Amino acid sequence: MAGEDSSSYRKGGKKMKLGRKAKEEYTETGRKVSKHQNSSVRQASFIRKLVDPETAKYFAEIANVIEGTEIELEERTVICGNALEETRGKEVELATDYIISHTLQTLLEGCTVDNLCGFLRSCANNFSHIAMDRSGSHVAETALKSLALHLQEDNETHSLIEETLSTLCQEIVVNPVDVMCNCYGSHVMRSLLYLCEGETLGSSEFHSSKPSVLLAERLNLRSSQLDGHKLQHHQKFPDKLKFLVSEMLNPCRVDIATLVVNQYSSLVLQTALKLLAGHEQELLHVIPVLLGFSAETGSGWNFMKASELKNILSLVEENAYSHLMEVILEVAPDTLYDELLTKVFRSSLFKMSSHHTGNFVVQSLVSHARSHDHMKSIWEELGTKFKNLLEMGRPGVVASLLAASQRLQTHENKCCQALAAAVRLENESTACIVSRILFLDSYFYSEDKDNWNWPNGVKMHVLGSLILQSIFRLPNDFILEYIYSITSLENNQVLEASKDPGGARVIEAFLNSNASTKHKRKLVIKLRGHFGELSVYPSGSFTVEKCFNVSNLSLRETIVSEILPVQSELLKTKQGPYLMRKLDVEG
Repeated sequence: MAGEDSSSYRKGGKKMKLGRKAKEEYTETGRKVSKHQNSSVRQASFIRKLVDPETAKYFAEIANVIEGTEIELEERTVICGNALEETRGKEVELATDYIISHTLQTLLEGCTVDNLCGFLRSCANNFSHIAMDRSGSHVAETALKSLALHLQEDNETHSLIEETLSTLCQEIVVNPVDVMCNCYGSHVMRSLLYLCEGETLGSSEFHSSKPSVLLAERLNLRSSQLDGHKLQHHQKFPDKLKFLVSEMLNPCRVDIATLVVNQYSSLVLQTALKLLAGHEQELLHVIPVLLGFSAETGSGWNFMKASELKNILSLVEENAYSHLMEVILEVAPDTLYDELLTKVFRSSLFKMSSHHTGNFVVQSLVSHARSHDHMKSIWEELGTKFKNLLEMGRPGVVASLLAASQRLQTHENKCCQALAAAVRLENESTACIVSRILFLDSYFYSEDKDNWNWPNGVKMHVLGSLILQSIFRLPNDFILEYIYSITSLENNQVLEASKDPGGARVIEAFLNSNASTKHKRKLVIKLRGHFGELSVYPSGSFTVEKCFNVSNLSLRETIVSEILPVQSELLKTKQGPYLMRKLDVEG
């Protein structure tokens, strides 16, 4: 589930790098796309003309002038504008030339908005060819990014940019499939969609698709990016966005079945859906089209054949389609979400959870459940399958169920009980629960579970630690077994957990929980003698602070006395000065 910013694209600047890194593709949901997916689509035949020697010499001289010397901003702008005038009629061959394209990017970044729009309108007829070229795509993206920057800096340019954007949209939708299914063109198409939003690709937190960010949202560890987007953002060119999306998905022009399973066009569709988040009427039209409904049936689930519904279940096992479905479930209006759950996915959740790709769709479905009824329906299928899911290596589904129960305030106690039962035998002590969740893989992949012990020196399971963090945010009555288990850990186990990034967050979550002060201090005492060494750990310093906060006067004096000998070392760390002030060590 890591971000798709444009860092993989070489940016124009004073240093001309001769190597461009291949783009590493990610979905909006953060998972890498498969390199083995079929991305072959029909390509319109296009032969690029070579740049004539005289023109090549001219742009080489321009490159020397603007990249090799210090020039006043005003003079630089004039030079860039004049040089762009020389590209008229030759934009395609210049933009797709490996060397000159670098210079062209620098010109597009340094020119006026009039020159920039003039360049884009002049090459609009061939913009698709530029966008699908290895070098040309960088030029196209630089131009779109510069447009967005001008739009943010000067509102007076709005009408000029809107006119240019309209021209580009009209031209690129003539044959959108080739562009969307091209590894370079898809990135340009997404930048064009973002420009309709008035932004650049990856310019804000809303566009983040880092797995850590998306996972945190699904587990209620941070608010959804889309929620903030719906409330705060106003599209700069809403009509252009709607036009571009509707033409991209016009059944008369495109084969939807091709777009939804292609790794590159799937990225474009995910972007379009996220930008339409909160616009219910548009989503009520777009999502059914993506799901395969014809214009005649509208959103007519009841008119779909059983084979068509079954086809959706089959497609979620395809990498590109599953990424797309995750976003569909995230942005779908309540009525559409309800129909997807009840008419498409019901009775198939465990089977989907068992699949290495389908389980991510289940996670999204669970994470975006809207009501108690939804949670009840999901629980009926998965509530008794916690152990199976963990044995199959699907802790993400369990974590999503736990987070959804907490968010909707239903089934929390059942989730806690099911998880505890999944990691221990019926007559076994509850003391083992926390340690086994901290080391999920180690425990469930062990051939001798009866004799499994805490594995020293092994990194703690990321999702296991996140699950425990969620557990300790629940009401006290639901988590008594977990409180007993964590306070039953050996002293050395508590210390090892405190030194592990994930384990430390679990300790902190427990110390922030509604557990009694007595239980919290019982855990803190197990770290006595190690507060000094913990304080210099990047994650351990926060644990020490939490320990201090729940301690009585005697324990606080112990903590401070153990930190004093490492005071000089602690002050050299990033977190040290803050911790020293917080604990009032000098006082």
